[in-house]
Amino acid sequence: MRSNSQVWTSQLGWSKPDALADITPTLIVAFGAGEALSNTSALQQLRDANADAFIVSISSAGEIAGDQVLDNSIVALQMQFERTGVCAALVAFEDGETCDETARRLAQQIDKTDLTHVLVFSDGLNANGSALVHGLVQHLPASVSVTGGLAADGDRFERTCVGLGATVAPRQVVAIALYGKALRVGVGSVGGWQAFGPARLITKSQNNVLFELDKKPALALYKRYLGEAANELPASALLFPLALIRPDGNEPLVRTILAVNESENSMTFAGDVPEGGRVQLMRASFDGLVDGAEQAAIAARDQLGMDAAAVMLVSCVGRRLVLKQRVEDEIAGVRRILGSAPIIAGFYSYGEIAPPKRDGSCELHNQTMTITAFAEC
Repeated sequence: MRSNSQVWTSQLGWSKPDALADITPTLIVAFGAGEALSNTSALQQLRDANADAFIVSISSAGEIAGDQVLDNSIVALQMQFERTGVCAALVAFEDGETCDETARRLAQQIDKTDLTHVLVFSDGLNANGSALVHGLVQHLPASVSVTGGLAADGDRFERTCVGLGATVAPRQVVAIALYGKALRVGVGSVGGWQAFGPARLITKSQNNVLFELDKKPALALYKRYLGEAANELPASALLFPLALIRPDGNEPLVRTILAVNESENSMTFAGDVPEGGRVQLMRASFDGLVDGAEQAAIAARDQLGMDAAAVMLVSCVGRRLVLKQRVEDEIAGVRRILGSAPIIAGFYSYGEIAPPKRDGSCELHNQTMTITAFAEC
């Protein structure tokens, strides 16, 4: 397996235009700002130089290229698999359709024979991420691992998009299927946030919309904790996510607010917040987030069991807002663990998709560093 990465900016174009085709990639994943992805000439040049590759595009809240975090760019992770089959599928969210139904249609387009791993990227504003993930997993073989993320739009929460080939648009979800016994995948997903304050019971919710905590309006209660930061919702919610302890007793998850509804006193999250569960506010320190990124890298390295050729990072936009000028510290933490050899690329997201622990079922996370490392044997 060989890999490479390229960076595009409006001022300079592609960073190494002569190297766009210096390998023969079978898969290219392009992480970019929404405005950059709307530049059709940039993606067209990428497609022209790699006519036989599947090209997937995802809008971001910051692009990761090696040890750097960029803005208003496109970072293309190019992977040339030698003994791994690749296929891709895209579906659009239809009006009146549940995310489970969308996931079923997506899974129907994936050949299950010798399937090893699926990468999935979705619109980050028009999907219930946890329902989408659960629906997809239900229609895939139990042995297949799934990772990916939800597209982002900085801290604006206005428009997110994904694409396959020339089709980059909102309200879409794409899956990349990887096949064969030669593929090795290592996954790690860790947050580094700490819960504080009382745990409150979810007394009224519907899927990913939260209405009441302890039989009180959820939004009003949440605003009391935020104080003046409540005036900047939903963006300020990225700094104070909720720890979700589900009623089924499964591994706790983190949930971040995507939207608020003042008239309903409700909050919409990237994933489900089921009645009977409990939530606590969370906060983070610089050191805690960097340590979380390193722990995710250790998990991915240990599961891979060999040197990685390419490493895909999906980190939450909330982590970036906390780390601010030190955001590259978490990327440096990953590099310390995985070494200087692998190509590293990724993006800041509205949600991360990965198993919470090794051999666990895939889940939708918020506020984690999620790492997918690839190699072939």
